Formats: sequence, structure tokens, C-alpha cells
Amino acid sequence: MFRKTLLATTVAISLFGLIACNSENDSRAPEVATPTQALQYKNVIDRLGTPASFRDFDSYSNLKYNPMLDLGAWHGFLLPGSPQEWGGFTGPMVISEEYSLFFASALERLQLRDGQGRALPLESAATHEIYALPGALVQRFEFDTLTLELTLRYAGERTALVRTRLINKLGSDQPLTLAWQGELLNQWDAKETVASKYPNWTRSVTQGPQGEIAFHFGKLRSTWNIMQSGSALYRIDRSIATQGTLDETHLGYQSEAPLTLAAGATRDIFTLQSYFHSADDEQRHQAERQAILANPGHYFDASIRRWEDYLERGLSNPGISERERRIAVKAIETLNGNWRSPAGALRHDGVTPSNTARWFDGVWAWDSWKHAYAMAHFNPAVAKENVRAMYDYQVQADDPVRPQDAGMVIDAVFFNKQADRGGDGGNWNERDTKPPLSAWAIWEIYSATKDRAFIAEMYPKIQAYHDWWYRARDNNRNGIIEYGATRHVEHNDEQGNITFKVQYNAGVPAGLDLSSCRAEEENWYACAGMELYQQVLAKGGYDDMDIGAQHGAGWESGMDNAARFGFINPDQLQRYADATYGGDLNKARQDWNVFFFENHDEGNGELVGFSIDQESVELNAYLAKEKRILADMADLLGKPEEASRYRDGATKLAGYINQCLFDEHSGFYYDRQIKRGDTPDANGCYGKLLTARGRGPEGWSPLWAEVADKEKAARVREVMLNPAEFNTRVPLGTAALTNPAYDPDIYWRGRVWLDQLYFGVKGLENYGYRSDAQAMVEKLFANADGLSGSGPIRENYNPVSGAMQGATNFGWSSAHLYMLYRNFLKAQ
Repeated sequence: MFRKTLLATTVAISLFGLIACNSENDSRAPEVATPTQALQYKNVIDRLGTPASFRDFDSYSNLKYNPMLDLGAWHGFLLPGSPQEWGGFTGPMVISEEYSLFFASALERLQLRDGQGRALPLESAATHEIYALPGALVQRFEFDTLTLELTLRYAGERTALVRTRLINKLGSDQPLTLAWQGELLNQWDAKETVASKYPNWTRSVTQGPQGEIAFHFGKLRSTWNIMQSGSALYRIDRSIATQGTLDETHLGYQSEAPLTLAAGATRDIFTLQSYFHSADDEQRHQAERQAILANPGHYFDASIRRWEDYLERGLSNPGISERERRIAVKAIETLNGNWRSPAGALRHDGVTPSNTARWFDGVWAWDSWKHAYAMAHFNPAVAKENVRAMYDYQVQADDPVRPQDAGMVIDAVFFNKQADRGGDGGNWNERDTKPPLSAWAIWEIYSATKDRAFIAEMYPKIQAYHDWWYRARDNNRNGIIEYGATRHVEHNDEQGNITFKVQYNAGVPAGLDLSSCRAEEENWYACAGMELYQQVLAKGGYDDMDIGAQHGAGWESGMDNAARFGFINPDQLQRYADATYGGDLNKARQDWNVFFFENHDEGNGELVGFSIDQESVELNAYLAKEKRILADMADLLGKPEEASRYRDGATKLAGYINQCLFDEHSGFYYDRQIKRGDTPDANGCYGKLLTARGRGPEGWSPLWAEVADKEKAARVREVMLNPAEFNTRVPLGTAALTNPAYDPDIYWRGRVWLDQLYFGVKGLENYGYRSDAQAMVEKLFANADGLSGSGPIRENYNPVSGAMQGATNFGWSSAHLYMLYRNFLKAQ
């Protein structure tokens, strides 16, 4: 494929090389574009590093280093970590469909020789500068006779552009030879080589007639590690013809080109580094690559202007400290770096949670809403596309897999679909959706752009999604919604019976018949059936339990293993039993057991999915806010009757939240546990409040959604500001210090997630407590480790120590930091 493509492009390459050598590259004309604002923000993110293996990971399974990506490209680069790698940009990191991996330590390193063939070592330069800018990586070396500057920017969805600028300081011509070399990595991780890990995976290198280099990758479908189509290709094209040799044993090359640098002249040579997922992907982007080859200087300057525009749009806050502005720039860089252009099943541009975390090279629903909300203010085009990327897979009534979920937006979209949709991916997820925040993001895009057509496009889609909640997650049809899980192989058997696993180390309790279950290792039993599940819970005595639908419901909330969904460690449960029931573990379990309802289609009676047995305070607060936003959209689109209906619904829902989901004793909002056949009490409330499972960020969601009564908001504020509850070193963690399941190192049971912190402080501001909110924001900025340094923005933070935790270069943390910057760091 590579050689055939070269035949079609050789004329264009040769012609461009002639033009470049004779005109633009020997010109003394000044830069067409200058990164004036970007130069104020050098090294906001530490991009130094030289990878040693494909999986050069840290303890959280993040890539150790922070490559720069831009324009939706699927490959990224680093600055060299030591002088031995100067002259090239290290990497690339390649997102191999669903996984970020380092394919090389340095695939292109430049060395210079003078007219006598003597090397000009870059280490011998009188001065040097190596730094990152927003949108660029730069190396500059000053010799007595010349200046060498290497700058990497992105020119297209699949192509990075390296400008090699040579400036002759002499009054006479200088003959030079430019020599490049590079090779692929052969180490998979610290312990294993690529050949031993994947002995049948083929990789090769070829050279074209103008010296172009191509690396070819054979088919490899390792679901949880690396995905290659069989025709993936990495190309290196230059604006100057080269000659060289290939090292097929070590998968490397050496190329060189002689030139004469005219007296006092400046000459630019451009290199394109392009990664294509497949031959089809290469063909789709062939015209783009040829256009870049024909006029690389134009694309280079376009990158400068684009980033100047991002910064001008995004940093329009007066009176902000340098530290805080750098954090905002870091957030902008991170979000743009997580932007992926269409590829595989991704039909529109999307923004992933992280390009360096092992599992996060896809687009998730509520991540996308948060990314879009923030990016509306500096990259609105991608904000819109990110929304479309998720709604592309809104379930339709004629869907072949799950027509019962028409209207739902699935949880996660990846390069490869799952098996029941004809793919072989493992990360695609239809087990749940995510909280209904899309209208919030879409309305913010409209507020920033005034694009009425976008609202007209999205309004019916949001309506269908909104209606799905009431059809699929309201078991008792009282208009108050529960989180749940879809009908899915991980949640139920072929007959639709809920599935679960239970462990009995001391033997199965007398009277409990598990003959229908499958015995597994370590005293586990794999079972099915709602009636049996309820019997198991009633009997107690088990050591552990795993319910697929419980995980699905937790994921649907976005708060995966939160305490309110019954997640608690065995030692925590024992302490709870000791403190509450005199050590009676079976009684304690009753407070933490979760039951499920089967939800059936009202028309045909078929199973739709499952609801967890609790009315969620923050889900219903989100839905109330969404109703109000839908009303505003309806007004905009000239639909007054629909606007009135949504506003009435929001008012009614707010009334229930305040009447039934608030605990007067503790002054906080909670989920409410319900049972099948419950009848409402005198206040219209079902079941009981889940106060036993402690307090979490769901309790301040009514303040963010502006549905809380003022006096109740004041009570919630007291809890939020209490140092013994949520007002820790880094405030507003995902479980109060008093929560029985609190642990500062557990994902959603203590760690501080910046979305929930933002919702909290925004909620305080909504009810007139801006100074309190401001104080919490300042605590975050002062105490979250690495936030104001050059380290990457992290997934979450330890509430007590401030330590960084989880994924690096995390999108929604960046989005909410940017929101905090816009909302709380303005000069008042």
C-alpha cells in the first residue's frame, strides 16, 4: 500500500521540494504568525521523557510521560529527556485504536555534519532551549555559525509537522548534511519483549523513492492491550529528498540529505509524521496529507493562529494571578490533547477522559457533557462535535440489539463496537447510561455561540433521552427516578433473570437451596433469579457478593462504588456493625443490602432493565434542572406549550425532593429506599431515607440544580463547611469523614473529584454563599498536589493529604478547573 501511494504522490513531493528549496526556505521574510500569547506559557505541562517500552507505565497504569497531541490526532510526542535524544521529539505515543502505547523512543533524531563531514554535536551548542508551548514542542540550539530550531506542531487529524529551521550566521555559504535516524521499540514492558509477548505480530519498515519512510504493522487483536487492523501505517515524509538505508532487523532507518545554506539565509525543511489506523484510514486522509506537503508553512502558521485564538478566547479573565492562569492553560491544553478525530466507530470528534490512562481512550457520556461545557468557551466547534459523538449512538426504536431502550444514550463509545454489534472491542459499554447532563452542556454551548440551529438539532434528541428515564427507570411510576442497569449479558441470563455471585466460606446457610447455582472456585456460587437473590439477602451469612446490576447502577450514576449503592469494605462493615448493632453483622448487612426491581415494557411486558431500590436525590435534581433547560430551549424554538409543561414538571419534582429526600435531623439530602408495593405516607413519600449509608456529594446536588428550599440549602451548607464532614484540606470529597464506608484512597468513597467539588461550590454560590465557595476553591488551588506545578491534571485527589490520584491528563478535572477559573477566579 505504501509503495502504491508513493507513486501517486511523488510528483507532488518532488515539486514541493523544488519550490521550498528555491524560494520560501531561503527567504529572510519574518514569520507570518507568531505565538505571542503562547510564549507566556512555557512548560505548563512537563512534556519531557524518553520511553523505554510500549507500556512504560506508572503505578496507576498511566503512561509515565505526558505527550502533546492536537487537532484530534491519534499519535503524540514528547521532548527529549536527556541530551542523547536531542535533535528529535521522543515517541511517538500511538493510540492503537483503544490503547495508548509508546511505539518508539525516538523515531526521528537529527544530526548535523559540516562541509568536511565533521559532526556538529548538539551538546556542543553554545546555548540551547528545550520547552513546550501550548500547541508546540520546541528545541533551539545556538552555534557560532548557525542556529538550529526544531518545532513540532499539528497540521491535520493524522499528521504532525516538524519544522527544521536553519539560520546561517555567516556571510558565506555553508554546506551541511542533515542526517536522521530512528527505530521502533522492541520492549513491551519492563519484563517482556514485543517478540515474546506477541510472537506472531509482524512489523516492517520500507523506504520510498524520495527517501520516505514507512513502518507497517500486522494484524493484532489483543482485546485488553493493543488493537491493530493489519494495515496500520506510520509514515515519515519530508520536503527534501533523502537517501538512506534500512535496518530491517532492528526496524530502523538512517536517512540523509546534503544542502548548502546560503550566506545569512534562513531555510525551513518540513517533516510530516503521520499515523493511520488502516489502509482505508490512509486513503481517507490522503488529500489532507498531500495538501500539507504542498504548503507546510501555511499549516504551520495555521497552528500558531489557532492556539492564539484558543488562548485569547479562553483566558479572557482580568485580574487573575499567573499561577491560576497557568492552571487554566493547563486545562485547555489537556482538553485539546484528549480530542480525537473520527476513526473506527467514532463518527464525530470526541474528547476522551485521558490519552495517557490505560482504559480511557474512548468517549463517555457525562465526561463528554463536562468537556463540552468547558470547551464551549475556547473550542466550541469540538464541543458541539463531542456532543454529537455521543448522540450518534442514541438508541433508536428499530435498534437490532436493544429497541426497548429507545432514547437512551449509551455509556461509552470506543473505536471498536462490542460483539453483539459486530465488533471485537472490550471497552464499548451499553450496560448503563450516565447522569442527564447533556442539556446543561448543550445550553452552555448555545450561551457561548448563540447557535440556534444547534439547539434545534439537539432538542428532540434530548427530549427522547429525557423520556427514556421515565419509561425505563421509574419502577413504581411515581415520577421519581432510580438509577439502574440495562438488559445485558452481564446483568441477566437469557431468560431475563438477574444474575449474581455469592461467596460462603463457612458453608451455605441451612434452608437456602443453591442447587440451581454453579459452584465456582473459592466457595463462590453463580446464581440467577430475583426470588433467589432476595432469599440470599434475607438469610445473610455470606462473605461476599457480586451483582452485575449493582455495578451497572453505580456506573450509571457515575459514582461507581459509592457508599449509597451498598458498597462497603468487610472491615468497614464490621466496624459499622460494632458501632450500631453490637457487632451483629447480619443486622448491619440489612442497612447495606441493595435490592433490584425488574422494569418491564408497559406495552408488551418484556424486560427493559433493572432499577436499584432507591430514588436518587441527585438524579432527580439533574432531571429537574434538565426540565428547566428544556423549557428554555422550547421557548427559543417557539414551543410555549412544551415550555410550560417542562416548567410545571420541574416545580413538581423540586417539591418531592424537598419534601421526601431531605432529613431534618442531619440537615442533608439523601436517596430514599423503596420497596415493591410501597404506598406513600401522608407527605406523599415512599420508603425510608438512606441515612445509614452516610453522606456524599448527592446531598448538595439540589443546591447546584437550584431546586433546594433556601432554609434546607442553609442546613446543607453547614454540613459542607464542617471540617469533621467535608471541609478537608482538599474539600468536598465523595464521602464525608463520618461516612461508615469512607476511605480517602477509594475511588468514590472519599477521594475528591473535581466535578463534585464544582457542583458543590456552584451550589453554594447559587444560594448566596459565594464567599464560602470562594474559600473552598482557594483551598483546592492551594492544597491539591501538583495542580499549580507542571505535573498533569489528575483524576482525583486525596481529601486529607492532597495527593494526586488516578488517571493523568484527566479531561473532566480539566473541564471543571476551567469552570472554576471562569466562575470563581474573576476579579469581583
